Amino acid sequence: MKIKLFLVVSFLFFSNISENKSMFWGKNGHRATGEIAEKHLTKRAKKKINQILKGQSLAFVSTYADEIKSDRKYNKYYSWHYINMDLDDTYASAEKNPKGDLVTGIQTCIAALKNENSTQESKEFHLKMLVHFLGDLHQPLHIGKPEDRGGNDVQIEWFGSKTNLHSVWDHSMIGDWGMSYLELANNARSLSKKQIKAIKKGSLIDWVDEVHELTVEVYNSVESGQNLRYAYSYEYFGIVRTQLQKGGIRLAKLLNEIFD
Repeated sequence: MKIKLFLVVSFLFFSNISENKSMFWGKNGHRATGEIAEKHLTKRAKKKINQILKGQSLAFVSTYADEIKSDRKYNKYYSWHYINMDLDDTYASAEKNPKGDLVTGIQTCIAALKNENSTQESKEFHLKMLVHFLGDLHQPLHIGKPEDRGGNDVQIEWFGSKTNLHSVWDHSMIGDWGMSYLELANNARSLSKKQIKAIKKGSLIDWVDEVHELTVEVYNSVESGQNLRYAYSYEYFGIVRTQLQKGGIRLAKLLNEIFD
């Protein structure tokens, strides 16, 4: 009887993983950004980060901000994962969320990490959150229209299966490539020092407005109900990879400024 029960539970467990495998690909994007950031840290920054995270990598902690969503005591941070902006807005002109947004989240994390009076617990929490938020910042639909919740209500199909535009950019394109986060990070485009410097240039608000220009392109790339297939991935997966890389490089820039 015990053996039968074990087999049933095991079947249900692994079936659930298979049916929900897309959620793991969303994690891979964040982990790739964290791994790329590691490659651009100074030795001094890397040492201090290692102390705060107790040896855990940026890739490992990159999904923490999503994992805590299931705990109600962290509800106040939910709006920090995105920015509501109409397509013709800049961040300066956009109506601000009174609960805060991605910019609020990133700025708060930076302030906590720079504060010499912050506790170890506070530094660890805000560092984990910052790693995740820089990933969110570079996903174009995290700076989307409020009326469709950043593309979550734009119903489309991905190879015949019903989904939404936000999900396609969060994990579907990454998932279909079947690459681990290490493969994504290690196969990032080789950049010159000049190109890296150009990516680092600008303020946080400049980066928001830059990504939002891409947001407009993404919204215009589909029609409601459209069945997206190989051609869409062929055209846009390169942009996904670029955004993961930019997020990692800019995360490293901020961390080096904080800890170096």
